[in-house]
Amino acid sequence: MDGGGTKTAFSLIDTSGRLVARALGAGAYYFSGDSTDGVRHVERVLTEGITSLCADAGIQPADIGHAFFGLPGYGESSGDVAALDAAPHSALGHHRYSCDNDMVCGWAGSLGAADGINVISGTGSMTYGEREGLGVRTGGWGELFGDEGSAYWIAVRGLNVFSRMSDGRLPEGPLAGVLRRGLKTGPDLDLIDTVFNRWRGRRSDIAALSPLITEAAGLGDSHAAAILSDAGYELALLADSARRRLGFTPGETVPVSYSGGVFSSAPVLKAFAAGLRAYDAAYELRQPLFEPVIGAAIHAARLAGSPLGAASLEGLTIAATRTAPGAHDTP
Repeated sequence: MDGGGTKTAFSLIDTSGRLVARALGAGAYYFSGDSTDGVRHVERVLTEGITSLCADAGIQPADIGHAFFGLPGYGESSGDVAALDAAPHSALGHHRYSCDNDMVCGWAGSLGAADGINVISGTGSMTYGEREGLGVRTGGWGELFGDEGSAYWIAVRGLNVFSRMSDGRLPEGPLAGVLRRGLKTGPDLDLIDTVFNRWRGRRSDIAALSPLITEAAGLGDSHAAAILSDAGYELALLADSARRRLGFTPGETVPVSYSGGVFSSAPVLKAFAAGLRAYDAAYELRQPLFEPVIGAAIHAARLAGSPLGAASLEGLTIAATRTAPGAHDTP
């Protein structure tokens, strides 16, 4: 299971790597308001998703050999970890499962659970990598003082440029027109009402503006282009910090991949690649092999002591390509 803020994806594979079933459910983000209510919400999402997945596959939860649950916010409040670890039991009816942060799904999917680093940039941003059994996370500190290079980070900087253009503190460029059309707010100052009153500062609504910054950059807006370039370099810095903490030796090849909607922006991906080249390290940038939800299933097989071999991964690639739905990550 790959949990998200707006949607949660489930996938089921067999020991040969055949994709057996998929399901989608509501968001599984629990980290708001009362944590007890939040964990109950996670339990409901898991129960509904596993029920749907098993019905599609024609099996019972007891038939699942091992499960991995990638939960957003997992580990970010140590007092909640035990409750989150217990949440899947009622849905599965057994203890053959593991829980961790959903960042692990991105790594396992993008690199096929091989040693290396995955950089995630969706609504927020973070990096997770593994080397010889050691796992390291960098980033993911939240939108208030972190999440550099994320969709939220990009959008907030775009809105700042918009406010400056509206005031005349910056010459007006294409970004102003793109945001006016996308926001449909009327007078520019209505932006304040939209973001703070209608949206109540929801990070998902703000982050959803990030594609407009890419659009403005494509129309020649230099400020939008600079925001996207800065985002790519910030994401490269996350990868390099993970490389150093994982102990990759000088000259050792470091596989790097990526996941999340921000990387669909060509300028961000280009800047990310350039940022990696700027470091004195042997980075090998790879296109993601699988979606995070497929990565969750691959990781489950690994945790069960039955990792998928090269042939199984190749077969899974074909199956996943044929059946993959639209990306469920927020931009």
